[in-house]
Amino acid sequence: MSLLLTRRRAAAAVLTAALLVPLAACGNDDEKDADSGSEAASSASGAPKADLTVLAASSLTDVFREAGAAYEKANPGTKVTFSFAGSQELAAQVKQGAPADALVTADTKTMDGLSGDTGKPTVIARNRLVIAVGEGNPEKVENLKDLADPKLKVVLAAPEVPVGRYSQQILDAQKTEVKPVSQEPNVRAVLSKVELGEADAGLVYKTDAATATDKVDAIEIPDAENAIASYPAATLKASEHSEAAAAFVAWLSTPQAQKILQGAGFQQP
Repeated sequence: MSLLLTRRRAAAAVLTAALLVPLAACGNDDEKDADSGSEAASSASGAPKADLTVLAASSLTDVFREAGAAYEKANPGTKVTFSFAGSQELAAQVKQGAPADALVTADTKTMDGLSGDTGKPTVIARNRLVIAVGEGNPEKVENLKDLADPKLKVVLAAPEVPVGRYSQQILDAQKTEVKPVSQEPNVRAVLSKVELGEADAGLVYKTDAATATDKVDAIEIPDAENAIASYPAATLKASEHSEAAAAFVAWLSTPQAQKILQGAGFQQP
């Protein structure tokens, strides 16, 4: 009897072991699946890699080059190429179907006019105007009313350009009539005229004047007489990299991007 009992126990042990092997295998497969899912989720949490083209207002030229480099460093495999121009020119490019992924304008009016072509816009920064004059302010310009002096060569942006529209807005509010010697297609062109001495004064964004402190001086305009420029950013519906474009637009509101923007003189949105 003892020999028979021993054989039965041995057989039971073998059967139990045989049953446990597939269960253990299933457990390992489940763990592998869980690990694989975790890795996939981790990978998906980062910004998708893509070559992005961003249309941006001229006044963002310097700061966006810095911001783009920071974004590429934080997102290896992604390249951001900017195309800078006046907001009205950018709008025309979008309407004509220019291949691009995101858009940042210097006013909400231009962006609102493209609602059928963009995602929901988000204001990422604000700006104010200053009077740009030659270094040392040789013509002794002190305020907006001084720009009405017919002996003064004043240059403004064209009325259809956001900074041109803001300029006319604040001049009208002060009942100041200015006859510009030229009307430029973007704010950088206005600044260039003053830098080169082709104009005595011009109205530009504060951040643009800050990029040329060795050639121009900036005369502050009181807040009560000034205008606030808002910069909305949005993805373009025609983008072939919609997820990557959305990730970049969202990044512009992050602390890292805001630090870069505010370091260049832009105000919080």
